[in-house]
Amino acid sequence: MIPAGRGHAVVLAKTLGLGLIRAVFPPQCIACGGLVSSDFGLCGSCWRETPFITGACCDACGLGVPADLAPDAPGSESAGRILCEECHASPRPWAAGRSAMLYRGTARNLVLALKHGDRLDLARPMGEWLARAARPLLTENMVIAPVPLHRWRLFRRQYNQAALLSAELARLTGLDHLPDLLTRPRATGSQEGRSREARFAALDGALRIPPARAARVKGRPVLLVDDVMTSGATFSAATGACHAAGAGPVSVLALARVARNG
Repeated sequence: MIPAGRGHAVVLAKTLGLGLIRAVFPPQCIACGGLVSSDFGLCGSCWRETPFITGACCDACGLGVPADLAPDAPGSESAGRILCEECHASPRPWAAGRSAMLYRGTARNLVLALKHGDRLDLARPMGEWLARAARPLLTENMVIAPVPLHRWRLFRRQYNQAALLSAELARLTGLDHLPDLLTRPRATGSQEGRSREARFAALDGALRIPPARAARVKGRPVLLVDDVMTSGATFSAATGACHAAGAGPVSVLALARVARNG
């Protein structure tokens, strides 16, 4: 046991040490590098320029919708749900979905910094944003799993940004994390520039859950995590793999949602 006097001295030393570190390396905005009051935060200007999705949103993808938009009428397949135009026109195979922000402006820059700029430090604040957006989706016994990369892309990048995000989300929520649940045995190439139809065709059958891992999700709700949702083709392929493995209801969560008018 540390004597009381010595204990106070240790606390004082740690406090002074932290103060010195703060003086030499003050917290910086994760987007612009400006000074902020705490680590892993956004300055006021960058916060205002980051299009977080708040308020009424689509129950399938999380895209913001008009506050007075009425849910689908009773008797329809999506009865009682509020859907954006795209999800209404193209029904999703998953049960529910959310997104933390729109893929534009500062949000886009941050996503690209995590994805291609080795800014692994961004996973921590992004995990908090995801946890806030995911609240309506979280259920008991839920499994959190990232959308996988093909092994060659993982080899080149050295990390899967979706897995970094899902790991942080699992840490914050206390839910089970299965980073290797899904595999991508076939390389699908970049989806950028492809039409919606081409995206879905490229992902058809590209993701799967190996039989040895299927028992880990059989009958359990699954939350799939990815950095960006555009057409929903990747989430659709991942959802199909989960259903084939006997999983319970599947929900999806994207850090950023691409909006057609965005």
